[in-house]
This record gives sequence, structure tokens and C-alpha cells, in this order.
Amino acid sequence: MRILFQGDSITDWNRKYDEFHDLGNGYVRFTADGLREQLPDRELEFINRGRSGDRTWELKKRWQAECLDLKPDFLSILIGVNDTWRAFDQNDPTSAQEYEDNLRALLEDVKEHTRAKILLLEPFLLHNSPDKDEWRADLDAKIERCRKLAREYADAYLPLDGILAAASVQKEPAWWAADGIHPTEEGAKLIARYYLEAALPLLRTL
Repeated sequence: MRILFQGDSITDWNRKYDEFHDLGNGYVRFTADGLREQLPDRELEFINRGRSGDRTWELKKRWQAECLDLKPDFLSILIGVNDTWRAFDQNDPTSAQEYEDNLRALLEDVKEHTRAKILLLEPFLLHNSPDKDEWRADLDAKIERCRKLAREYADAYLPLDGILAAASVQKEPAWWAADGIHPTEEGAKLIARYYLEAALPLLRTL
């Protein structure tokens, strides 16, 4: 069974691009460890194709080679925070409609060209510094579009923004993501735990 992780730096997390099966050091690695433990009798192949800095339109450019051609049985996608971020650090915004159109195109391609089960993870932002004040409205609009598309296309959905917001009531946001975006080891483990809960019922049917 081929399990493909797609997204931006949160998924990438220092993977070695020249090593086909390198998983990086973030939630992907913890998730793979958990799935191996939970499904010891299954032959599982894990591929991480997260790429740091990617927005949805950049993910579209590599979708054929780094998703469809890989023929995954199970696919997860976490993309969106850079579609917000670039509006504030490079004055290069992506509208909520553009985000939806790009993500819809990716999901349509998966449905048309593969038999993969889809787990869609919502982008998130931990509000832990004043410079993020302006980001929230922009990202919230994209999260709503992500949830809309999940209802149309996904086999499971992981509401990470809500999960991490709830976790930040128990421990300060920086415990989970020091800059509000990139998970710490504890944040990555938390994402992996919820990923397992969402993915295992689907994987057991494959």
C-alpha cells in the first residue's frame, strides 16, 4: 500500500529530496511510525513529497509527477498557510477563490486519475505573536474553502486549526509551534496522533 504525503514545509520538514523514501523529521515520520505499529501485517510504503514554501498553485505545477504518476493508494494534503503568508511578506496575495480553485483542481485530478483515498488536512495558524494579527481573517477564509472541498472530495478531514487551538488552551501556542506555523516536535506528534485516528479506519479497508 502506497501512502503519499503532500504539502508545504510542514510536511517537508527537512526531508532529503534526493532520497526517494526519506520522510523528514516532522509529523510524517511520526505518522509512518504509528501506522507501522498499528498495521504490522500490512506492506506499507511511505512517500513524502512536501516542498517548503509551496502554495497551491506551485503544488499544481508538480502534481502530475509528484502525485498522479506515483499512483498512491492513500493521499493526504496539507496546503494553504503559504497562500496566506505571501500576502504579508511579499505582497503577493492568493484570494480565497484562487485557493479553492487550485485545491479543487488537485482533488479533481486525484479522483479522475487514481483510486486513492483522500485525507484533507486544514491549514492552521497559532496566534502567538502580534505580527500574525492580520493573517487570521485571510486564513480563515481559506479554511472555510478547505472544509467545503473536504465535503465534496475527501474521505476524511482533519480540522488542524481547531485541534491546535484547543491544544493551546492547555499549553501555550509556542509549545506546539514556536513561530505559530512550523510545529515543534510536540506539535508534530500531536498532528500525527490525530492523523492516525483519521487514517486508520480508511487504511484498514484498503
